[in-house]
Order: sequence, then C-alpha cells, then structure tokens
Amino acid sequence: MSRQEAESTGALLRVVSDASRLQLLSLIHNSRDGEARVADLARALDLRSPTVSYHLRMLGEAGVVSRDPRGRDVWYSIVPQRLASIADLLR
Repeated sequence: MSRQEAESTGALLRVVSDASRLQLLSLIHNSRDGEARVADLARALDLRSPTVSYHLRMLGEAGVVSRDPRGRDVWYSIVPQRLASIADLLR
C-alpha cells in the first residue's frame, strides 16, 4: 500500500469509525431506495436533526454520502465508489 493509499484509507476509517455515522450509513444503505432524509434518520436513531446533519456533513465532506435537495427536503445516499471502498476494508 502506498503512502497516499494509506492516508486515504486512514481518513475514511476516521470518518466511519463513529458509531452514529455507522448507524446512519447502515440506515441509508438498507433504506428502500438507498436514500434517506435527515428527519427520517433522526427519528430512527432518536437523535436531534442538527446532530444528524452534522454527521452527514462530515460524511459528505469525506465523499462518503451525496446530498440531493428536492424541494424542502434533502435526500442523502451513499456514493457507490465509497461504499465499495468501505466494503473492501471489511473483507
């Protein structure tokens, strides 16, 4: 593994190592269409919307999730390439 790959993997691990973020990713991944809104995620995890938004922002900055504003809602989904990277780490 090159230094660049190690740094990229380390950054990904730091972002997904948080228990709430892992739960968010699991909920999004297992949702009906592979996407979810903050309100639904907050309700499912019994967290406040600002807390969920913070974690989603961290995941978004790391390129793990993408956001899709639709009207008054923002839908989040996992970036397929990042999902594959996370799956590779678990193997």
